[in-house]
Amino acid sequence: MDAQFRDRAVYLPAEETLVVADLHVGRDASSAVELPLGERADLTDRLAALLTDFSPAEVVVAGDLLHAFDRIPEGVAETVAALGGTVADAGAELVVVRGNHDSMLDGLLEESPASAACDWASVPTPEEYRVGDTLVVHGHAAPDERADRYVVGHDHPAIEIEGTRHPCLLYGPEAYRGGDVVMVPAFNRLAPGVAVNGMSARDFQSPLVRDADAFRPVVWDSDGEEVLSFPPLGEFRRML
Repeated sequence: MDAQFRDRAVYLPAEETLVVADLHVGRDASSAVELPLGERADLTDRLAALLTDFSPAEVVVAGDLLHAFDRIPEGVAETVAALGGTVADAGAELVVVRGNHDSMLDGLLEESPASAACDWASVPTPEEYRVGDTLVVHGHAAPDERADRYVVGHDHPAIEIEGTRHPCLLYGPEAYRGGDVVMVPAFNRLAPGVAVNGMSARDFQSPLVRDADAFRPVVWDSDGEEVLSFPPLGEFRRML
């Protein structure tokens, strides 16, 4: 797999592109807690660290930048502006692919004032985005275009090992229309990961998963700062 997995994100070196998915900005405000959970600082700090590590030319959000379907909670516009500024300060271009949660995206971007850091009015917001031989889509619907590789989010994959759930990337070689599928976990750590251990293709919400057994879980071990790659699910689940 010509890609590097790190902290719920994937970097495509040939394309100089960093892809994150499912930021679900506003999840903090929607949580049933009295105090904010620090969503803005967590998202921007971790994104800034990835930008420092990889120095990408482009950052692509693979859908679900926003969390709420029908409103823009207090603080969301400021968090989105901070994320845009973080990308701009790193000298990268930003693209936001639309996800199924992004029904309020147009209204948010229209109201976001242009700044020296990021002019949101100029940020592309396509349904699918091609970079080199890779097509970035959210993953909730079948893409219109064909590609050698599809990078998606949507399902928030995680793998459960000895009772502990770890967000994971899922890699399926030639899994959809002959192209590889790379499914990244939710970048927002408040979004619960879905344990894929016992899931079959029909349990996934993405139509790009046709044979779950063929997908290989990949975990970023933040403590050891290393990538752990496991056998395909069809083989790996028998070991768990």
